[in-house]
Amino acid sequence: MSTTATAAPWITRAGESQIIHAFGDEMHIHLGARETGGQYTLFTDVTPPGGGPPPHLHHAEDEWFHVLEGRAAFLKDGVWEEVPAGSTVFMPKGSVHTFKNVGDGPLKQLITVVPAGIENYFARCGEEFAKPDGPDMAGILAISAEHDIVFV
Repeated sequence: MSTTATAAPWITRAGESQIIHAFGDEMHIHLGARETGGQYTLFTDVTPPGGGPPPHLHHAEDEWFHVLEGRAAFLKDGVWEEVPAGSTVFMPKGSVHTFKNVGDGPLKQLITVVPAGIENYFARCGEEFAKPDGPDMAGILAISAEHDIVFV
Protein backbone atom coordinates (compact mmCIF):
# COMPACT_ATOMS: atom_id res chain seq x y z
CA MET A 1 0.00 0.00 0.00
CA SER A 2 1.36 3.41 -0.85
CA THR A 3 1.10 6.46 1.32
CA THR A 4 -2.00 8.25 0.03
CA ALA A 5 -2.85 10.50 2.94
CA THR A 6 -1.06 12.63 5.44
CA ALA A 7 -1.01 11.11 8.90
CA ALA A 8 -2.67 13.06 11.69
CA PRO A 9 -2.16 12.64 15.43
CA TRP A 10 -4.05 9.60 16.68
CA ILE A 11 -4.68 7.78 19.96
CA THR A 12 -5.89 4.20 20.21
CA ARG A 13 -6.96 3.67 23.79
CA ALA A 14 -6.63 0.37 25.63
CA GLY A 15 -9.46 -1.94 24.61
CA GLU A 16 -10.22 -0.02 21.39
CA SER A 17 -7.99 -1.95 18.99
CA GLN A 18 -9.56 -3.91 16.15
CA ILE A 19 -9.24 -7.63 16.99
CA ILE A 20 -8.71 -10.16 14.20
CA HIS A 21 -8.53 -13.94 14.60
CA ALA A 22 -6.58 -15.69 11.83
CA PHE A 23 -3.95 -18.41 11.51
CA GLY A 24 -4.69 -19.43 15.12
CA ASP A 25 -3.54 -16.03 16.42
CA GLU A 26 -5.34 -13.07 17.95
CA MET A 27 -4.20 -9.75 16.50
CA HIS A 28 -4.94 -6.41 18.15
CA ILE A 29 -4.51 -3.77 15.45
CA HIS A 30 -3.43 -0.57 17.21
CA LEU A 31 -2.53 1.52 14.15
CA GLY A 32 -3.10 0.79 10.47
CA ALA A 33 -3.20 2.51 7.11
CA ARG A 34 -6.12 4.74 8.09
CA GLU A 35 -4.39 6.09 11.19
CA THR A 36 -0.84 6.39 9.78
CA GLY A 37 -1.55 7.66 6.28
CA GLY A 38 -0.46 4.28 4.91
CA GLN A 39 2.98 4.45 6.50
CA TYR A 40 2.87 1.42 8.83
CA THR A 41 0.76 -1.03 10.80
CA LEU A 42 1.37 -1.71 14.50
CA PHE A 43 -0.31 -4.62 16.27
CA THR A 44 0.00 -6.97 19.21
CA ASP A 45 -0.04 -10.61 18.19
CA VAL A 46 -0.93 -13.38 20.65
CA THR A 47 0.07 -16.89 19.55
CA PRO A 48 -0.90 -20.05 21.45
CA PRO A 49 1.71 -22.70 22.36
CA GLY A 50 2.95 -24.48 19.24
CA GLY A 51 1.42 -21.84 16.97
CA GLY A 52 2.91 -19.66 14.29
CA PRO A 53 2.42 -19.06 10.56
CA PRO A 54 3.94 -21.22 7.82
CA PRO A 55 7.24 -19.98 6.33
CA HIS A 56 6.52 -17.12 3.96
CA LEU A 57 7.88 -13.95 2.43
CA HIS A 58 6.48 -10.52 1.77
CA HIS A 59 7.31 -8.88 -1.55
CA ALA A 60 6.10 -5.46 -0.40
CA GLU A 61 6.62 -5.14 3.36
CA ASP A 62 9.38 -5.07 5.94
CA GLU A 63 8.34 -6.59 9.26
CA TRP A 64 9.78 -6.47 12.75
CA PHE A 65 8.81 -8.24 15.92
CA HIS A 66 9.37 -7.30 19.54
CA VAL A 67 8.82 -10.23 21.89
CA LEU A 68 6.89 -8.99 24.92
CA GLU A 69 6.11 -12.28 26.70
CA GLY A 70 6.69 -15.97 26.16
CA ARG A 71 9.19 -18.02 24.20
CA ALA A 72 9.66 -17.37 20.49
CA ALA A 73 11.75 -19.05 17.82
CA PHE A 74 12.29 -17.38 14.43
CA LEU A 75 13.24 -18.90 11.10
CA LYS A 76 15.94 -16.63 9.67
CA ASP A 77 18.20 -17.54 6.76
CA GLY A 78 16.91 -21.14 6.93
CA VAL A 79 17.88 -21.59 10.59
CA TRP A 80 15.63 -21.59 13.67
CA GLU A 81 16.81 -19.40 16.53
CA GLU A 82 15.08 -19.04 19.89
CA VAL A 83 15.04 -15.54 21.37
CA PRO A 84 14.03 -14.42 24.87
CA ALA A 85 11.36 -11.87 25.76
CA GLY A 86 12.67 -8.37 25.16
CA SER A 87 14.29 -9.36 21.83
CA THR A 88 13.59 -7.59 18.54
CA VAL A 89 13.77 -9.34 15.18
CA PHE A 90 13.74 -7.64 11.74
CA MET A 91 12.69 -9.43 8.54
CA PRO A 92 13.08 -7.31 5.40
CA LYS A 93 10.84 -7.82 2.39
CA GLY A 94 11.92 -10.75 0.28
CA SER A 95 13.28 -12.79 3.21
CA VAL A 96 11.72 -16.18 3.96
CA HIS A 97 10.75 -16.16 7.61
CA THR A 98 8.32 -17.27 10.26
CA PHE A 99 8.04 -17.57 14.02
CA LYS A 100 6.61 -20.09 16.42
CA ASN A 101 5.64 -20.20 20.06
CA VAL A 102 8.01 -22.73 21.62
CA GLY A 103 6.73 -22.18 25.16
CA ASP A 104 3.95 -23.55 27.31
CA GLY A 105 2.03 -20.26 27.54
CA PRO A 106 0.93 -17.56 25.09
CA LEU A 107 3.53 -15.73 23.02
CA LYS A 108 2.86 -12.00 22.91
CA GLN A 109 4.65 -9.79 20.37
CA LEU A 110 4.43 -6.20 19.22
CA ILE A 111 4.73 -6.32 15.43
CA THR A 112 5.31 -3.44 13.00
CA VAL A 113 4.86 -3.77 9.23
CA VAL A 114 5.95 -1.11 6.71
CA PRO A 115 4.12 0.03 4.66
CA ALA A 116 0.64 -0.35 6.15
CA GLY A 117 -2.08 -2.58 4.78
CA ILE A 118 -1.37 -5.99 6.28
CA GLU A 119 -4.33 -5.41 8.59
CA ASN A 120 -6.57 -5.71 5.50
CA TYR A 121 -4.91 -9.01 4.60
CA PHE A 122 -5.44 -10.36 8.13
CA ALA A 123 -9.07 -9.20 8.18
CA ARG A 124 -9.80 -11.01 4.91
CA CYS A 125 -8.01 -14.14 6.10
CA GLY A 126 -9.90 -13.88 9.40
CA GLU A 127 -13.17 -14.14 7.47
CA GLU A 128 -11.92 -17.40 5.93
CA PHE A 129 -10.85 -18.78 9.31
CA ALA A 130 -14.26 -17.87 10.80
CA LYS A 131 -16.16 -20.11 8.37
CA PRO A 132 -17.99 -22.97 10.13
CA ASP A 133 -16.03 -25.63 8.22
CA GLY A 134 -12.72 -23.80 8.59
CA PRO A 135 -10.82 -21.82 6.02
CA ASP A 136 -10.70 -22.58 2.31
CA MET A 137 -6.94 -22.81 1.89
CA ALA A 138 -7.20 -22.01 -1.82
CA GLY A 139 -8.96 -18.82 -0.74
CA ILE A 140 -6.17 -18.04 1.76
CA LEU A 141 -3.56 -18.53 -0.97
CA ALA A 142 -5.50 -16.27 -3.36
CA ILE A 143 -5.80 -13.52 -0.72
CA SER A 144 -2.09 -13.94 0.03
CA ALA A 145 -1.20 -13.58 -3.66
CA GLU A 146 -3.27 -10.37 -3.88
CA HIS A 147 -1.14 -8.97 -1.03
CA ASP A 148 2.19 -10.19 -2.46
CA ILE A 149 2.66 -12.72 0.36
CA VAL A 150 3.99 -16.11 -0.69
CA PHE A 151 4.01 -19.25 1.45
CA VAL A 152 7.05 -21.44 0.79
